[in-house]
Amino acid sequence: MFQLKPDKKETENKSIRFPLDLIRRIEKAIAGKDVSFTAFVIQACEYALANMKVENKKK
Repeated sequence: MFQLKPDKKETENKSIRFPLDLIRRIEKAIAGKDVSFTAFVIQACEYALANMKVENKKK
């Protein structure tokens, strides 16, 4: 289950564009919680990567 949590790691800046509707939905989801937009996006990406199905490539 995806859970919001504070996290402090070494970072690097990357500029990405988000659809405005997605920004609004994220901001609504984190409203009143002790988590930043950046922390949410990082956690969402980590969750997605951990839960992706990996295809076996046959040679």
